[in-house]
Amino acid sequence: MENKYLLILFYSAGGSVRNIAHAVADGAEQENLSVKIRTVPKVSSVTEQTEESIPKKDEIYCTKEDLINCSGLALGSPTRFGSMASPLKYFLDSTGDLWASNALEDIPGIAFTSTGSMHGGQEITQFNLLTYMLHHGMIILGTPYSIKELSKTKSGGSPYGPSHVESFNESNNLTPDEYEIAKQTGSRIAKFINKLDAN
Repeated sequence: MENKYLLILFYSAGGSVRNIAHAVADGAEQENLSVKIRTVPKVSSVTEQTEESIPKKDEIYCTKEDLINCSGLALGSPTRFGSMASPLKYFLDSTGDLWASNALEDIPGIAFTSTGSMHGGQEITQFNLLTYMLHHGMIILGTPYSIKELSKTKSGGSPYGPSHVESFNESNNLTPDEYEIAKQTGSRIAKFINKLDAN
């Protein structure tokens, strides 16, 4: 088995969710935990291959082996009417064999998301992502209020995980509070993984 790592798996259409993914990675790497940042291809309404098997730029596509061998999972998606985006759901829907074999049981997980507007469905999207993890028997870690930025943020961030509100700063760039919430949540799951590994 390969060395322990946090798998950060996301889909991002405009870049906001990708920015959260990299903030989570910053926190995990601060705790000396390796990370693998992976994405998924877009889906098409026609039944033919529309994406190359390896993307031309940015993160590479996730494989089931990445999931099976991970020590923790950070799962992120933009909101789509209170649910995860279809490209990520398409990939996750293919993991029934992992569910049947309990491959992800007892692995810690976190969820993150982004919306275009305040009250745009962030928390219900996070629950949607967390529900996937619960069905796999994973251990859910949220974002506790010991992360002081959670109490002062005017945009993204919730006890259910890091998030971003694009309309707040008219940008896919994270606010300082959003970045810290994501980074410290990444640090928290990394600490938990390291504790599990030490026992």
